[in-house]
Amino acid sequence: MNFRDQLAAAEARNASMLCVGLDPEPARFPHAWRGDAARMFDFCAAIVEATHDLVIAYKPQIAYFAAQRAEDQLERLIAHIHASAPGVPVILDAKRGDIGATAEQYAREVFERYQADAVTLSPFMGFDSIEPYMRYAGKGLILLCRTSNPGGSDLQAQRLADGDELLYERIARLAAGAWNRGGQLGLVVGATYPREVARVRELAPTLPLLIPGIGAQGGDAEATVRAGWRPGAPIIVSSSRAVLYAGSGDDFATAARSVALATRTQLQRALPRGLRA
Repeated sequence: MNFRDQLAAAEARNASMLCVGLDPEPARFPHAWRGDAARMFDFCAAIVEATHDLVIAYKPQIAYFAAQRAEDQLERLIAHIHASAPGVPVILDAKRGDIGATAEQYAREVFERYQADAVTLSPFMGFDSIEPYMRYAGKGLILLCRTSNPGGSDLQAQRLADGDELLYERIARLAAGAWNRGGQLGLVVGATYPREVARVRELAPTLPLLIPGIGAQGGDAEATVRAGWRPGAPIIVSSSRAVLYAGSGDDFATAARSVALATRTQLQRALPRGLRA
């Protein structure tokens, strides 16, 4: 299945809009593994095994692995997700943004080496920074649009020279229109800005929206669903630290499952009454 089909199937099968972000910090691992970077795969695999029936996607962050020289563990982890949670897509959070031959190599890294189903990209060098990834038919390309960090307003909320729209609105229009040649695009919009989530959904009525910022960043789950979810237009609501570090003892995976289950339920309750699982 292509990325959009995987999302739809996982959303229906698991009754979920929740994406668990896999951002492993050895310093925060359970006591027995605390500080041991060799346990990154073990830690994340345990989270996956505890939550695989509760999620619409997983989102490993490449920097956490690369910083620990643990790219081999990332490869193993994505293969493990495909084996233990078949049909649940993996979004590699890489935020790549280069062009030309360099972008071609990044695309190979994401889709051939790591075998991810989708990737986050920065579109600020224009369509040239997206096109090399489009050569991998069926893969998802999720563009930064209105991010959850306060500094995102420095550029994303600036009005363009023609005066008609803000920069993030232009990105949403392009992603929903001229750039979306293979039907592969989605957008990143932060849960900390529910009005902007609603505006992006208005401009891009069918695109998948990856929405970080609930949990530790303080985004409102119910407001996020009301602003972004529409029938046939999925939202992928990401929570990382709140799930990963729900417990610090031997029962850390059980604690992670409890938080993931509660978050999934909270998101589902925000749906129109007749559509709740």
